[in-house]
Amino acid sequence: MVIDYLNEFPIPATQLPLRLHSLLEPINDNPQLRVEVASRYDVDQYGPDREYVHMVMALVPKADIAQLGIPREASDGVVFFSTPYVREQGELADFTPSVSGLDYIVASWGNGSFYSYSLAEKVWMALGLSPRCLGGDQQRVIFDDLSLPAFEVAQGEISTEYYFSPKRNVSWTMSNEYLRRYLWMRGAYGVRIFFYETLLPDCPDLRALMAGEGHARLNPGGGWYDLDIREHKGGLLIQVLASVVAVTPELSPEPSANGLIWPGVAGPMTHDRANALVEIMPVHLDDRFLERYEQSSLFDTSPVNIYGKWNCSPSYGGQWAFTDCVRVGRNLIKVSMRELYKPKPDREIKHAYDHVLDPVQVAELNLDEEHIVSKTGRFVEQLLDLGDHLAELSDAAGAAPRPATEIFKLSRAELRDNGWLNYPELSRLAQVAPLSMTEQAFLSRCKNLHELWQRIPNGFLRNLLVSAGHTRSDIKTLGSLKLLQALLNIVERLNAKGERVDAFGADAEPGDLTTENGALAALFVNNDLRIADAHDTGGVLRSLETLGFDTAALNQGYGLALDHVFDGVIDAFSHLNTELAKLLSH
Repeated sequence: MVIDYLNEFPIPATQLPLRLHSLLEPINDNPQLRVEVASRYDVDQYGPDREYVHMVMALVPKADIAQLGIPREASDGVVFFSTPYVREQGELADFTPSVSGLDYIVASWGNGSFYSYSLAEKVWMALGLSPRCLGGDQQRVIFDDLSLPAFEVAQGEISTEYYFSPKRNVSWTMSNEYLRRYLWMRGAYGVRIFFYETLLPDCPDLRALMAGEGHARLNPGGGWYDLDIREHKGGLLIQVLASVVAVTPELSPEPSANGLIWPGVAGPMTHDRANALVEIMPVHLDDRFLERYEQSSLFDTSPVNIYGKWNCSPSYGGQWAFTDCVRVGRNLIKVSMRELYKPKPDREIKHAYDHVLDPVQVAELNLDEEHIVSKTGRFVEQLLDLGDHLAELSDAAGAAPRPATEIFKLSRAELRDNGWLNYPELSRLAQVAPLSMTEQAFLSRCKNLHELWQRIPNGFLRNLLVSAGHTRSDIKTLGSLKLLQALLNIVERLNAKGERVDAFGADAEPGDLTTENGALAALFVNNDLRIADAHDTGGVLRSLETLGFDTAALNQGYGLALDHVFDGVIDAFSHLNTELAKLLSH
């Protein structure tokens, strides 16, 4: 039976310093906790607020707990102190560091001047963890479970030095879930073995323990603690050596997808039941389910167009994947129950469960409403068409030729063969855009949108306008937007007269460069929103009103505003493409 350490310790729990209290307190089974498994802490070394602790955690079989006592490592604070004294070859053949014959969680070594720490080899190998190091002043090592992935499963300082005072404190922590899993695998308890020292104010309760003496030592025979109390510099110095059973070898509750009650589905769902399903049992998720994966480069969330439907199925490094997650409506993901329960960590299925919608809610939504991925796809198609048209116009007009793939840095062949895989900027543009999105998120997405079409080289556009009969001096100060507008003015004028493409360089008109063209208004607004951070108060609202957006809708967020800007930009390029195609067809 585990001891109630706080009640058995002579000093009342209410008077214990916080750090000592935590050392005596057992750890519950909450998997989110970070458990300290090794430490070396020294503060205000000789001052009135002095506090010192060193601790190692050992693995102790249940049968050995009653006879554990206080191992000598409580005094040393490391698994192995100094280095072995070896006189003859092979004398160290059976070298097996231990905590008085027990295994440990963190391998630690020291000699009074230098100290080194690392997660024990048995621990990280048994749990399948991978290390990564942080250098510089931090000098830390972190262990991750890359199979899930789960990060910072264990972490701590690699080393410290001691020269009159410590260079840095050391604290190694480990995920309670993984620590308990390892203890369960080993069938052992996690026992803190430590030394603690602090200077406390004089008080009646401590004096009572000292029985009128200036120094007292409480050490039950074969017990788990050794408490020393003595008068020191106007206070009472306490020093504690102890071994405390902190963690039991019982597994933390793990997330399970078995037994979940899904809206619209009779009875609990299990892996076996889902795998046996023959009929299609659709589940609708709020697309914010994707945000966790979109915001980390570890996951692949590139949308894929399959037979006209956009699939957004997150996957992780060949370890697991969602499948057949189809975008429907503006903010929904449709997936079948059987696909949802295909092999993947249960925590990922529970993550999807957290975003499931009731069929009653789904029935109230327009499943034909366009989503952000579709808008991005239509936008990309317009850029590809524009690249083709501009390259063809440049060739026909005798301007400096430029391949279509170089105009927007997009390849139709690459997109056909590999989708958006090699164009992460497209996936970023198509990330989840909830109706409730913030103004800052809206402006960031407008900037991403602008950056894609802004790739068109100004020099290329100027060459086209020179081929149309304008002088370089007249267009040298024009930016890309004004250059595109001038090009559209020229093409519209020629189309209105029924001219052929070979008339592109004849009869240039000054108004081509100055006439505002309302068909491109959305591009100007998009440009304004790109720099909206520099606007005065209300600048965003005025820009949206210019585009004909009802700003009253912003009370619920900027999602609809993004739709409006997106559609406006797509329409602007669609108009430009229509006019160019008309001219080039003659």
